[in-house]
Amino acid sequence: MTTTWQPDLVSDELIALATSLGDPGKDLVILAEGNTSQRLDDGRIVIKASGAYMADTTREGFVVTDVEPLITLMDDPSAGQEDLTTLLDAGVHEGVRRRGSIETLVHAAVQSVRPAAFVAHTHPTPVVGLLASVHAESAFDEWVYSDEAVVIGRPLFVPYAAPGIDLGRVFLDRLRGYVAEHDVLPSSVLLGNHGMVAIADSGRAAEAITLMTVKGARVRLDALSVGGVRGLGDDTVSHYFERTDFIERRRNLAGS
Repeated sequence: MTTTWQPDLVSDELIALATSLGDPGKDLVILAEGNTSQRLDDGRIVIKASGAYMADTTREGFVVTDVEPLITLMDDPSAGQEDLTTLLDAGVHEGVRRRGSIETLVHAAVQSVRPAAFVAHTHPTPVVGLLASVHAESAFDEWVYSDEAVVIGRPLFVPYAAPGIDLGRVFLDRLRGYVAEHDVLPSSVLLGNHGMVAIADSGRAAEAITLMTVKGARVRLDALSVGGVRGLGDDTVSHYFERTDFIERRRNLAGS
């Protein structure tokens, strides 16, 4: 089976990330929205199960899935949503059908392009609001404050596609293009009319990237409400990535 139910493989760090991001007070997800994953040493990923609430999830709320069959599926133009549903099905355990999140392909895409320890997908209201606006595609073209540049670097924008195999294919294509151009994974991926994805080497860093992206969205929304956004400009910010103190700060805050 591509997907199995193995609660013993779910780490405390992954549980902590999921429950923290699922805290209702942070307004990052609601109900069963969002998903988190962690890469295992053998290349498989532990991913939140469909329908599980992040706020109170337990080890039983995750499944384990192989990455390669999912990438093969996305690269096969004849494959459809039902094929994905079959691959994500871990069967019935303790009277409950366990199936990987419909957005598992987003997490698998990251691992296939360049492995990362943690991937966190959320739907923060300020981020979704900005990405549902006419400014969505260009909103993060420029940095608007220094810590944003340090923590999230240069985000990747992915246009809207229906969750599932359609989103997986668009996400994979855009991610491959980003890495081909920049030779590094984006820390923050913005999904048009949908939400965001944080990619990091630790659960703490994935949360930091998420929260900083949310702040960036709020700053832009506030600036737009009083006439428009004035960015810092590449010339102002580009040297940050060469400064030892900023490199250390990025490593400490974003784990990269």
